[in-house]
Amino acid sequence: MGAGAIGSTFILLLHPRLPASRLVGTDIAHAVPLALVAGVGHAALGHVDWPLVLALLLGSVPGIWLGAQLARFLPERLARILLSATLFLAGVKVI
Repeated sequence: MGAGAIGSTFILLLHPRLPASRLVGTDIAHAVPLALVAGVGHAALGHVDWPLVLALLLGSVPGIWLGAQLARFLPERLARILLSATLFLAGVKVI
């Protein structure tokens, strides 16, 4: 569970009327610089498993593209339900 799940939750709570597509886009735009700084710091300390990073990117990048395309066509209510369910399940898994 990274900045995305926490950030999305706070944005959803603070701005409940924000469309889901803008909520996700805002959260990603916010998370990218945070993750970059954190990633550089961990890489400098030697805490990065580069083969795992490559494997994660090979699955994540196409998934992100597909998700962005689908977000254009999903009805707002369905997008909010899916986002809420995903955040809920992430929270349950952490517990």
